[in-house]
This record gives sequence, C-alpha cells and structure tokens, in this order.
Amino acid sequence: MAIMKGSRVRAGPDSIGRLRLRTHLRRMLRPPSFLHHARLAHTAAWKKNPHLDKIIRVDHAGELGADRIYAGQMAVLGNTAEGPLIKHMWEQEIKHREKFEELITKYRVRPTVLTPLWHVAGFALGAGTALLGKEAAMACTVAVETVIVDHYNDQLRTLMEDPNIDKEILETITKFRDEEQEHHDTGIDHGAEQAPFYKALTEVIKTGCKAAIAISKRI
Repeated sequence: MAIMKGSRVRAGPDSIGRLRLRTHLRRMLRPPSFLHHARLAHTAAWKKNPHLDKIIRVDHAGELGADRIYAGQMAVLGNTAEGPLIKHMWEQEIKHREKFEELITKYRVRPTVLTPLWHVAGFALGAGTALLGKEAAMACTVAVETVIVDHYNDQLRTLMEDPNIDKEILETITKFRDEEQEHHDTGIDHGAEQAPFYKALTEVIKTGCKAAIAISKRI
C-alpha cells in the first residue's frame, strides 16, 4: 500500500519494545562514571611521571644487588679490620633497599622478574671479590658505585626535565647518589687501586652492572 507524502509511520508495539530494550542494555553496559574518573586520574599521574615506573623498578633492583654485595663482603671480611667499614656501607644500602621497597608498593610498580637472580649474583660478587683480598673487595665497591652514581645522575637529569617533578623521588635519588659517591671514595681511600688487575677487574664489574641495569628496566 502506498504511503501518502507527509504522513507518519507509527512503530508497532514490537518495534517500541525492541528499542526500549536496546536503550536499557546500552545503559547497563555503559561503564560507571567513577571508572572514567579513575582512568583520567591514572592517565594524568602517568603523564606527570612517564619514566617513574622504570626508575623505581631498576633502582629497587640495583639497591637489592648492592645490599647483597655488601652482605657477601661481610660474610668473608666481617671479622677483619675492614669489617666495621663494610658494615657501615651495608647498613646504608639496606636503608636504600627498604626505601625502594616502600616506593614499589606506594607507586604500584612491578619489580623486575630477575630479583632472585640479582639476589644470588650480588652475594656471589661480594663474597668472590672479598676472597681475593680486601683490596679486591674495595675495587668491587669502586666499580659498582661508579656505575650507580652515573646511573643516578642520568635519572636526576631526566626528572628535572619534568615540570611536574616528583619531589619525593628526586630527594631520595639525590640523597642516595651522594651516599653512593661516599662509598666510591671510601673504596679508593682503602686500597682499591692496589687490587691485583685493578683495571681489568673493575671494567668487568662495571660491564656487568650496566647490563643488569639495562635488563631490569625492561623485565
């Protein structure tokens, strides 16, 4: 049957029912407004600190490794004249590790999956170099702290480029960087350069530390 121009087509009861059902389903499936706001808040926080996840993850891994290195040195040299000195540096590294464990939780950062490996490797490096003598242990300290100080300086430059800089992270890294530099200088002052094959030993350790940093950033 032809429809006259200007006339309206009335929807039947079935059509109206289907329309209402579709509208109701769309409303049910629409995400609650609080989820939208949560996404916006997360996005805003991420934009403020786009490098924060990697920074916290890799620094946590690094401080864990440093903690275990000094634990290994203490296991070998703890009862020698160098024991109190190593113990002092170890206690500072424990505080560094604990702070980054706190930040891992606070910022909900996934730790590196290689944490168990760094735990064992750090202790082995500390104990192994200590078995070569106190000078080799101090050479290990110098090599590790050289890499860590450079690493922290790179992070500080990155953070200071951010107009919405995270002050807690900045202050934490600055303080720890200064303490790592102190450890480096302590190693030099206590005979690191007298270690057998000092140059070769420190270069090997530096290379290993740099590789560990690069891996921990990603996984």
